[in-house]
Amino acid sequence: MRRRLIFLDVDGTLTPAGTNTPPASALEAIRAARAAGHGVFLCSGRNRGMLLPVLGFGFDGAVASAGGYVFAGDELLFDCPMTEEQRSCAVRAFREGGVYLNVETRDDSFCDEGVAEFLAASAGGNSELLRWRRQLEKELGFRPMTEYDGTPVYKMLFSCARPEQLAQAREAMEGAFFFLVHDDPASGCVNGELINRKFDKGSGVKRIAAAFGVELADTVGFGDSMNDREMVRTVGTSVCMANGSPALKELSDLVCPAVEEDGLAIAFAELGLTSI
Repeated sequence: MRRRLIFLDVDGTLTPAGTNTPPASALEAIRAARAAGHGVFLCSGRNRGMLLPVLGFGFDGAVASAGGYVFAGDELLFDCPMTEEQRSCAVRAFREGGVYLNVETRDDSFCDEGVAEFLAASAGGNSELLRWRRQLEKELGFRPMTEYDGTPVYKMLFSCARPEQLAQAREAMEGAFFFLVHDDPASGCVNGELINRKFDKGSGVKRIAAAFGVELADTVGFGDSMNDREMVRTVGTSVCMANGSPALKELSDLVCPAVEEDGLAIAFAELGLTSI
């Protein structure tokens, strides 16, 4: 049996969005896959601090901060925060557009005042928007922007009422950063992530595969939103959750049942990842 490396997005894939507890069926499938000799890694937009409660369930490492911080066991494979100049420029440009921000350091997350009320007024939403809401409800934990102390930032989340509010930030930052806007116009707000072009989830997958000497053809990735796009394009076999983005489903090899419907366990079994 060949060894495979499995990469799991968290919010909307491994757990209901914004929570830290996977379904029991998913945990059993992960244990069985590891017992069969496969490696199982988190691959998330969450920073390391927000991943710690989930890592405790037993994983071999993680692609954190959408690829900006990558580790396997105790070995750090990649670490790439924004420069201070980039952080200052991005914050200034977003402020000029009246955009709400959440900045993520390695272990903490800092959010603008007023964003809770803004997000509460929007309807529904993708898994990243739901995560942000629950983060504000203290399920994942956040700190007010007034407490930000200059610690290096890996990623920014943004939210606003209209796409044109992002114009100044795009002009200032799009050369070095990717604006990932989530495809959910029914939510009533525009939300997304500012991610350094030096990395993405796909590059994180490549770093871990290289560290373990595993071909990309022997990697499997599970996701649900468009911030999983580069992972889906990189892995040998890609799976989108039924609760996921229609656009990501189009890019994926397979679609499995939703996270709350034992989707991971079903897909692990169908792909032969839980048999020794």
